[in-house]
Amino acid sequence: MTDATFLQKLFVTACAVTHTTDLAARATGAAPFLPALFALRYANMGGLDREEFAQQLTRARSFRDDRWCTYWNRIAAGHADRATGLLRDLTAGSTSAPIPDICSPTTAADTDALATLTDLIAPAAAVFADHGPQVGFGAVSDLIAAHTPAADRLRATTAFRAIDAWVKAVTYYQVSAFPGHSSQRMRAYRRSRRMFDVLIGALAPSLNLTVEHVEIPVSDRETVAGYLFLPPGPGPHPVVLTTNGLEGTAQELAIPQLRYRDSGVAVFLMEMPGSYAYTKPMGPDSEAIYHEVIDHLVADDRLDSDRIAMVGVSFGGYWAARLAATDDRIACAIACGAPTHRSFTGGALGTPQIILSALADTLGARHPLDLMRALSALSIEDRYSDISMPLLVINGDNDTLMSTQDSIDLAETAPNGTVRLYPDDDHCAMGHYREWLDFSQHWLTEHLIDTAK
Repeated sequence: MTDATFLQKLFVTACAVTHTTDLAARATGAAPFLPALFALRYANMGGLDREEFAQQLTRARSFRDDRWCTYWNRIAAGHADRATGLLRDLTAGSTSAPIPDICSPTTAADTDALATLTDLIAPAAAVFADHGPQVGFGAVSDLIAAHTPAADRLRATTAFRAIDAWVKAVTYYQVSAFPGHSSQRMRAYRRSRRMFDVLIGALAPSLNLTVEHVEIPVSDRETVAGYLFLPPGPGPHPVVLTTNGLEGTAQELAIPQLRYRDSGVAVFLMEMPGSYAYTKPMGPDSEAIYHEVIDHLVADDRLDSDRIAMVGVSFGGYWAARLAATDDRIACAIACGAPTHRSFTGGALGTPQIILSALADTLGARHPLDLMRALSALSIEDRYSDISMPLLVINGDNDTLMSTQDSIDLAETAPNGTVRLYPDDDHCAMGHYREWLDFSQHWLTEHLIDTAK
């Protein structure tokens, strides 16, 4: 660690201890008080220009609900308006029907509205699914030129730009929601999710996908609100239960999954207990929620109960490892950036106040000592050797948010574990995001489909 890095960590910690982070952010902007990978993570999700997003973070001068959410909501609304304008351009000369409101919850339930949107974005649906959101107009034009006949390029380009702006709006509303729990952040979360509901409803028919919104009543009067992606064909399909981390959302997980729609594998996406839509804190007992979700998947005749995998990202990787040790219905598992022991017991130097607060809210901790106890109670170091099925562990080799050693220890102690560390990369190997997603998909195909033949 360089002297400059140490001093920066010391400054962030001092602000956290004295609860002066918001005051300091008025001078420095929000960036110094966010995880190092914050910008890259959301740039990956929304195809954002990293330099532009970094400047936006610098101009965000407060974490207070009213200021933080107002700032990011305004940017999100601009992208939503751009998407609507591009959709309107696609109707020119063909219809006078109004464009359905892509931000309205009623649109997601309106068959006619979704059919209208499906028709408008269909020319670019497959190209978007394969390549995801793009940084700029030039990148969109290059993609369309490479994958679309010349006569269709104008319409396909407009449709792609509309989808792209739509996803950027979803992304910025998620930034506004970070890290959840408070009232205005929860409103931004719901707006992001509603917009995604409309988007996936409009995209799915063109991609030959069935996407179902599933609500599963589970322990402690909680409800898991997830998405089930079903590939074509009668099944029963192998299925991957996918879960994310501390402040992740289902829509963040779902967008990259569209690329693998022809894999023959179903996917169930859910958010981690204790975050966003849940009403109770997360703890060791939250394991029961995942067991009950697996009960639901096993009971679905369209899914193959002998071919269930689990994939978790960041704190979701913790749950993937934990369930791999405790639920023998899981055939294989992938844990990316998983905290499992050292991450819960090491020092917190440099951890921003907003992350400590998010952890406290998620775990129901009332004070710092309570938070330390709650984190320590999550350790599964003694369960590594119980993971008998194939386990793939992924991370960067220089994780600044969690302990890379957790990934190494987990993979080396699990009897059938393999570790894949990406060089010069950080938490969850976000700098190799597409690369490890593709590798994971290949690994899942090997273990869920090829071995069944």
